[in-house]
Amino acid sequence: MMEVPDGWTEEGTCKALTRSFTFKDFAEAFAFLTRVADYAEKVDHHPEFTSVWNRVDFRLVTHETGSVTTRDIKLAEAINRLAG
Repeated sequence: MMEVPDGWTEEGTCKALTRSFTFKDFAEAFAFLTRVADYAEKVDHHPEFTSVWNRVDFRLVTHETGSVTTRDIKLAEAINRLAG
């Protein structure tokens, strides 16, 4: 098993990585999601997410394999950096 990045939780046995981020307000959460979207487009690996006011929840999985791959680990690490 790959090492799970800081703050992320393994769902099932390598089936997905999940994490929630909370921000000051909706604008801050939306700005963060925009940064994640820009990055995801560049690497062509897109997260599942929900956003409710100041909270953003992510679920990362490589759909072709139905499990967590190095692409998900790298995306989780990038999301951590983008969150500041």
